[in-house]
Amino acid sequence: MSDRALFTRRLTLAAFFAALTAVCSQLQIPLPMVPINLALFAVHLCGAALGPKWGALSMAAYAGLGAIGVPVFAGLGSGPATLFGRTGGYILGYILAAAIVGLLSRRWGFAFPRLCAAMAAGVAACYLFGTLWFMALTGTGLGASLSYCVLPFLPGDAVKIALAALLAQRLRPSLHRMGLF
Repeated sequence: MSDRALFTRRLTLAAFFAALTAVCSQLQIPLPMVPINLALFAVHLCGAALGPKWGALSMAAYAGLGAIGVPVFAGLGSGPATLFGRTGGYILGYILAAAIVGLLSRRWGFAFPRLCAAMAAGVAACYLFGTLWFMALTGTGLGASLSYCVLPFLPGDAVKIALAALLAQRLRPSLHRMGLF
């Protein structure tokens, strides 16, 4: 396969995962501070499927689309006010999470427990960045921020990780045939 064809496939998949993240962001349960949505499910798949570079680029495209006004964020949100608002650190954390999942899945392999561990590390990085951002913008302490922004999400994130790891394992042979591994 030519370099140009491989680039085109990766670019197409990066656009697909940015769009999937936008769709998953709309599937949400509103909460007072931070909504629960399926975006991290798409972020995990993106990192596992595309690797660190293309996974991060895909999530940067997602964030960039939202920043310029395309309603891709939770609740059809968009614009710089949303991206740089109290939940913006989590959105920007998707870039870091996809890169970490991509890097660790390449290093550790695609066995289910290893994929889950890579995805858990991605979530931890996203939570760390997003929670520090939330604390800086709201002046909320660590304990309250964790109760608003992390603890209610852990059970759902465990389910998202398990499902994303299973799906990533199933997708890997197809991605391999496409020359992406």
